[in-house]
Parts: sequence; structure tokens; C-alpha cells
Amino acid sequence: MNIELRHLRYFIAVAEELHFGRAAARLNISQPPLSQQIQMLEQHIGARLFNRTNRSVSLTAAGKQFLADSRQILLLVDDAALRATRLHHGETGELRIGFTSSAPFIKSVSDTLSSFRQRYPDVHIQTRETNTREQIAPLNDGELDLGLMRNTQLPDTLNAQVILHEPLLAMVHRDHPLAQQAAVSLAELAQEPFVFFDPHVGTGLYDDILGLMRRYGLTPVITQEVGEAMTIIGLVAAGLGVSILPASFRRVQLDEMRWLPIKEKDAVSEMWLVWAGHRQLSQAAIHFRDQLLTGAKARK
Repeated sequence: MNIELRHLRYFIAVAEELHFGRAAARLNISQPPLSQQIQMLEQHIGARLFNRTNRSVSLTAAGKQFLADSRQILLLVDDAALRATRLHHGETGELRIGFTSSAPFIKSVSDTLSSFRQRYPDVHIQTRETNTREQIAPLNDGELDLGLMRNTQLPDTLNAQVILHEPLLAMVHRDHPLAQQAAVSLAELAQEPFVFFDPHVGTGLYDDILGLMRRYGLTPVITQEVGEAMTIIGLVAAGLGVSILPASFRRVQLDEMRWLPIKEKDAVSEMWLVWAGHRQLSQAAIHFRDQLLTGAKARK
């Protein structure tokens, strides 16, 4: 005989009632099978669990120990079932998100992170700041659940949904002649020393913005190449050139710099939410994805 959870429940009922008839009624079974199961349990354990007389039933020392252990076992089983249920429903677990440096500046993203944390406080959110191209392999390999990145060429294994179309803005020093204009053109910016990303960094904005300028037959003279958008902002504020970044970075306000609209209507950038189509998303990742996409749609 293998001890099953039902045997523990039978035993606990008898131990708590100290009466086979009442225990059988509590378990909704007849008394003879219950007595038989308890006897088989004692034989399997190799110890008497109950002292029985015609008038009373009491626990032996072994029975008292087995009662404490049986209750603990059933509690552990219940806890395990509850943890599995909560994990299945996305209420616990881990959520691994990759994001570009601009993603936290996007309101729909920051709002979703905040509301998700409040709704699912037991889900551990692990964030990894990395550029667009560097997210592709971890998403494919299952090291990331979701990725927030700029539009780029993706393999067929990854799914993407646009969460934001945002304008691109020009950045100039406050003393630059262009700072006095209400808006600037790409041609005006291309004539100035340009501060931009190093092409080897792998940011999607590199191809995005230079591709936009190429559509107008423009090639900016890049005099400073850096790895981070915040460095670009700092160098423009220092007067080392002009640049272009998505409007979400406008939250960074420096007295030495001005943000200006760009005249070309197609000067926009997209932010994508990306996940692997060949891997099953955890329920927590599904909750976050759906919440972000719903919020992004509501803001359109």
C-alpha cells in the first residue's frame, strides 16, 4: 500500500473525532471501509496509531506524532497548489523585460509598469536596459519575455506590436541661431555639426533617423559619435552640435538646450513591444503585454 493524501485525511478525521462513526460521517463514507483503511495504514507504517476499546479511541504516541506530520503535509500540499494556481494566473513569478533607454520616458510604458506593480506585487519584474539589436537574441532564446525597442528588422520568430508613434524633435543649444525658430527642417540640421550614435552600438534610432534624412537626400556631418542618448543630450547642451531624438526624451529639460519640432511630417519614430512567437509566454507576461497594448491604444 502506498500512502496517499486520502489516507492522511482519513487518519486526521479519526484523530480529531476520536470516534470512527463520527469520522466516517464527516468523510461521507461508511465506517467499515474507514476502519479497514486505518488498519492498513498502521500496517504500512508498522506502528499502532490508535488505542481502541469498546468505549473509546485515543491516539498513541506514534499517532500523535503522525497527526502533527500529517497536518503539516496537507498544509504543504495546499500551499503548493495555491502557488501553482497563482503562478498559472500570472499573480506570481518573474517577468523579464528588455527596453531601450527611451522606453522609461514613454508615459504608457511608465504607467503600465506602475499599475502592473500595484496589481501584481508578487511578480518580480527584472528589467534589462539594452539597445534594439541586442534584444533580439535574448527574446529568441527565452532570456527575455518582452522587449521594448525601436522599429528594426526582426526575424520571423518574433512578433511585434507598435505601441507608440512619436514625433522626432531637433535639439540645439539655446544660443544657436536655430533656437530662435519655431521649427526646423532636416536640411537645416544637416548643415550643422551633428552629434549622434556610434553605428556599432546597435540602436534602432541610428537607422531610423539617418534613414529619414536619406529619404530627403541628406547626409549629416557626424562630428561626435556616442553610445547613449543621454550623452547626446549632454553634448548638445555643451554646444558641440545639434541632434535629433524622439519626443519621449523631452522629459529631460536642460537650461542650455532647446527642443524644436521638425517641419517634415514623416519625422516620426515607432516604439515596438516584441515577444517570441515560438515560445509560450508566461501569464504574467501576457498580463503586462495586454495591459500595455490596451493603454497604448487608449492614448491614440
